[in-house]
Amino acid sequence: MTVADADPRPADTRPAALRELPRWGPWRTGLAILRRDLFVTGREFPIFLAQVILQPLFLLFVFGKVLTELGYARPGYQLVLFPGLVALAAVLTGLQSTALPLVIEFSYSNEIEDRLLAPLPIGAVAVEKVVFAAMRAFVAAAVMFPIGIWILGSIPWSSSTGLAVFVMIVIGSLLGSAMGLILGTYVPPNRINVTFALVLTPLIFTGCSQYPWPSLGHLRWFQVVSALNPMTYVSEGLRGLMVPHVPHIQTWVCFVVGVTYLIVLMVIGMIGFNRRALG
Repeated sequence: MTVADADPRPADTRPAALRELPRWGPWRTGLAILRRDLFVTGREFPIFLAQVILQPLFLLFVFGKVLTELGYARPGYQLVLFPGLVALAAVLTGLQSTALPLVIEFSYSNEIEDRLLAPLPIGAVAVEKVVFAAMRAFVAAAVMFPIGIWILGSIPWSSSTGLAVFVMIVIGSLLGSAMGLILGTYVPPNRINVTFALVLTPLIFTGCSQYPWPSLGHLRWFQVVSALNPMTYVSEGLRGLMVPHVPHIQTWVCFVVGVTYLIVLMVIGMIGFNRRALG
């Protein structure tokens, strides 16, 4: 019996090109793709900020500054509004940063084929898309803090809750990206504009970004609808951390429901991505 026959280890059946890569080669490939996407975004950073900040900025200025000074909104309303707009920036930026590129890459440019040919599992390509979009979303949400100081003069902030705020923004960014993964893989390209119109408006106005969820007690049906919106738990989580004296959903509930929504949405999105990639 030869030494080769006595070796109990299974033979490496991978192609020769992949056998030359280290065992952690897929991680290196994924990081290289992520680094490339970040480099492209860095070159267009001012355009990126203009795209993602404009809507929350004007909402903060009009509702938090103009209407308050004119007396149409109660004093202190800007403190309730600001955490919701941070959540809005995180979720919407994540959604748009995933959905629109996927629609283009799967239909018009076919750029997704280059990524699928990389030495990566198909699912890892989808995860890279979600992570990259979430990073963009986190930047958009973080920029809201200096904008809030600039427009409002001050923002509700406590260093003791800084880490929890950071984690909640990350969850919101990933939630938006996971929703974008679903839209980008399940919606036909010729229906994406209609779908965005039908999805974004209800998402914005039922996500508790402009009002606390408990205040809807006299509008029970709308309170139930808002409770089904994943963004509600990001808005209420940030509101509970930043302005705890305002009635809000308990913070631990927001974290638990937010993570649960994230897992469910990622599973649905991964199924859709695999279907489109292999179809």
